[in-house]
Amino acid sequence: MSDRERWATRLGLILAMAGNAVGLGNFLRFPRQAALNGGGAFMIPYFCAFLLLGIPLMWLEWTMGRYGGQFGHSTTAGQFHVMWRSKWAKYLGSLGISVPLLFAMYYIYIESWTLAYSAFSLMKRYFGISDMDKMNTFLQNFQGVKHGEFFSTIIIAIIFWLVTLMLNVWIIGRGISKGIERLAKIAIPLLFVFGFILVIRVLTLGTPDPEYPDRSVMNGLAYLWNPDFSRLSDFSVWLAAAGQIFFTLSIGTGTIQIYASYLRKNDDCVLTGLTTSATNEFVEVVLGGSISIPISVAFLGLATTQLIAKQGSFDLGFVAMPIIFQKLPLGFIFGAMWFIFLFFAGITSSVALTSPFLALLTEKFDIPRRNAAKIVGLVLFVFGLPIVFLLKFGYMDQYDFWIGTFFLAFLALCESFVFVYAFSRARVLSSVIKNRMLGYLHHGLENGWKEMNRSADIRIPRIFYYIIKFVVPVYLVVLFCGWLWQDISSETSVILMKSIDPQHVIYQWISRLTMIGVILAIAFLVKIGWRKIK
Repeated sequence: MSDRERWATRLGLILAMAGNAVGLGNFLRFPRQAALNGGGAFMIPYFCAFLLLGIPLMWLEWTMGRYGGQFGHSTTAGQFHVMWRSKWAKYLGSLGISVPLLFAMYYIYIESWTLAYSAFSLMKRYFGISDMDKMNTFLQNFQGVKHGEFFSTIIIAIIFWLVTLMLNVWIIGRGISKGIERLAKIAIPLLFVFGFILVIRVLTLGTPDPEYPDRSVMNGLAYLWNPDFSRLSDFSVWLAAAGQIFFTLSIGTGTIQIYASYLRKNDDCVLTGLTTSATNEFVEVVLGGSISIPISVAFLGLATTQLIAKQGSFDLGFVAMPIIFQKLPLGFIFGAMWFIFLFFAGITSSVALTSPFLALLTEKFDIPRRNAAKIVGLVLFVFGLPIVFLLKFGYMDQYDFWIGTFFLAFLALCESFVFVYAFSRARVLSSVIKNRMLGYLHHGLENGWKEMNRSADIRIPRIFYYIIKFVVPVYLVVLFCGWLWQDISSETSVILMKSIDPQHVIYQWISRLTMIGVILAIAFLVKIGWRKIK
């Protein structure tokens, strides 16, 4: 497999992996989750989930990717196959191709909003709108949910969506080192620069309006971080914390494995994986927790911020923040910086989400990378059109729940089973065995544990052997079942389609059937492509 692409530098790999993890959820979802679930107390279940779920699964996925890459498999379909000699393994692993592809279909559209709003800020397109309801109408007019005074058609949103889509296709078409790695080396440093500028500007605001002494950045930080320990007895808080870890580290998407598959045989997984995880956590907790909520409290007050946080992440990022930037000197520049900041976070994640499907086309069907990228773009365009035009009917809500919640936990559970139990019975590369002969190891997690620690720059503490073998599977089962129970028992259940306008039900069923169709189609492509596997 000497002709396989490789990362040009270790720094590029770390930045690309960090870019994969750092996404819109770090800056829009995390502060909202923290504010709603106990503030500073939320960090207790958050870091428990990070330690007992996030880090072990990060190492697990890195190891799966590197191991599969030695056999020429970039996707979880091939990686599951070589780790678990079952005829069904590749089909189960095909979820690591279809899930990120489906994720990209709606994620890129949301990503395009950040690019559009950066232009709106520079042009002062939304300046003059000081009312929350009016700004929400501006967003809905732009999205095509409502047609009215600000945008008469959805054409502007479509243009920015197509530009964003083409940027993604162009980047993945250039390859690993010349495309994805170069993007990461540009976008991640700029993300840090813009992020620190915004944080410094927020922290130096003090009390913007002396007439409202309770409206200050410090009160905003207090709202976000003052611990409400009574919330720790609420299971939903622990569920929210574990869910945020999934989102923030891109666990269960199949993207970590594909990036790790381009490692060299003896490249480190442990320290590099830990470094990318720590980078993501720094960005999320320090930068993500220091911008949107504190500045919102400083300008809009605590009561309004609490209401915005309850309504959703989009209201915080695309409704409250544009109003706030109008109140700042040079606000149009800071507004553009905020949305470009979000765009960099988004595009480094979306190129990762499109990579598994592209790898399937190039590796199993021998399609040249640039042509494969065009096919990926065409698929994203065709299946993205309903998301764009049917947004007002809740079409994207089904994607967000099933792909952005359900299947993340389910795929991670499958990975855990394959790595911990199936891999222990499989024939493995024996660089850990004398003379590098093939052999069998029948000692539970020993296969995965030795592969994980092979060529590691630091040794993983033995306690993680037991965490990966016992705690992670149990944690995932509880998380998976908890998510399902939480939704089914909710008055706004997505699964049971409660509180949905009867006129919208048909569109949401179409959304579900489309997702099922894509999953089955990818599994069928895996079956066809498998004829090339020796």
